[in-house]
Amino acid sequence: MTDLTELGVAAIRDGVATGDFTAVEVAEAFNANVAAAQGALNAFIVATPEAAIAAARATDAKRAAGEALGAMAGVPIGMKDLFATKGVQTTAASAILEGFKPEYESTVSQKLWDAGCGMLGKLNLDQFAMGSSNETSAFGNVVSPWRKPDSNAPLAPGGSSGGSSAAIAARLCPAATGTDTGGSIRQPAAFTGISGIKPTYGRCSRWGVVAFASSLDQAGPMARDVTDCAIMLEAMAGFDPKDSTSLDLPVPNWTAALSADLKGKRVGIPREYRMDGMDEEIVALWEQGKAWLRDAGAEVVDISLPHTKYALPTYYIIAPAEASSNLARYDGVRYGLRDLPDGAGLQDMYAATRAAGFGPEVKRRILIGTYVLSAGFYDAYYTQAQKVRTLISRDFSDAFASCDVILAPTTPTAAFALGENSDDPLAMYLNDVFSVPASLAGLPAMSVPAGLSSEGLPLGLQLIGPAFDEQIVLNAGLAIEARAGFGARPAKWW
Repeated sequence: MTDLTELGVAAIRDGVATGDFTAVEVAEAFNANVAAAQGALNAFIVATPEAAIAAARATDAKRAAGEALGAMAGVPIGMKDLFATKGVQTTAASAILEGFKPEYESTVSQKLWDAGCGMLGKLNLDQFAMGSSNETSAFGNVVSPWRKPDSNAPLAPGGSSGGSSAAIAARLCPAATGTDTGGSIRQPAAFTGISGIKPTYGRCSRWGVVAFASSLDQAGPMARDVTDCAIMLEAMAGFDPKDSTSLDLPVPNWTAALSADLKGKRVGIPREYRMDGMDEEIVALWEQGKAWLRDAGAEVVDISLPHTKYALPTYYIIAPAEASSNLARYDGVRYGLRDLPDGAGLQDMYAATRAAGFGPEVKRRILIGTYVLSAGFYDAYYTQAQKVRTLISRDFSDAFASCDVILAPTTPTAAFALGENSDDPLAMYLNDVFSVPASLAGLPAMSVPAGLSSEGLPLGLQLIGPAFDEQIVLNAGLAIEARAGFGARPAKWW
């Protein structure tokens, strides 16, 4: 029998449906991989092998009874530990929530269970989704399964969804949930040679997802290829009355409409994304991406996004400001960690709990956010940042008058070594330079693997589409995927 852990979402779903193998066999194979790799990769905070087997047995029983199967029946997945899972620890990779077991299920995870998925476990991430390398987790950093040739130096899997990207690349799961606030699906996907899409803001419910920056956070799928991402996104998306930002729109059948034929489509190339000092390998890959899309029938046109240079500072004002507000709820009163020194009052308990529970990066962003929201600086920073955000969104609207989809690099470099940027927050933040603008505008954006660097590490290309048009993003991604023929995978060392 084929190694079941080599199969993706579509192949597993179809194989289970036709009886080529059982869902239990699939779950057992992935459970074994999770257990074998945990000590080396640290991709999971909590493994839930029993949950994966229980869901698989339910799928096999449905098939035996001749009942209709869900769109992802028999597919075991990893769940980023930012999604509330009933009765299973949910921590956002922070000590302040260690031991917290929700009494409810997030909307996205419930949709996936309803579609027939099983849960292999809760995936590691940067604490409260704040980071670009997965080094800020209170449960230890995730290690990428990739290595440079002739080097044992551990590499970053990207962040914040680094546990998701590492687990998929290492064949610990065929797909996983991610969340993207400023690039946290796309950047780790690029670093590990997988695909990942951030849909239009509001496509996937935020209810039951631990909040970082509420006007930016968006859930999305991460998988090995574009088709698997489309299948999973259909299962995750949909209107949720419990989320006031949820889009009250029908979920398109993205999978059925997938096409690598881009005849009549125009691909925009933003001149502002070519920056001084860019890695020449990234520039060369971008040029190759243009050629691939031309080969798919598209016309390549130059566009301008003039406020791009302000996107990163705008993001690092708005996101910390919203984080400062959202994280005020973690005070040791109702759930999670409580640090109560002898004789301490309420304010002392708040201070001690937060000092003990939040990591350095989370504290840094809370302080930045609190500062820009303070009485003397609100208008100077936060108000101005919101105005610039509007201008950035308007840039995209203007650009899409002359093109259908935008092609850009996903990241400025390939994966870097763990520890390389950990003492330089600005260098770390610059990893988001190409991904932040689409997040500020709430647009669908995807990273697809397109090649390897000279050091043998994955490089990704990014597609950005108009609001509500995930289809063109997926189709352009499929066109690149078909022509890139990316089949590289990390050599197993764990």
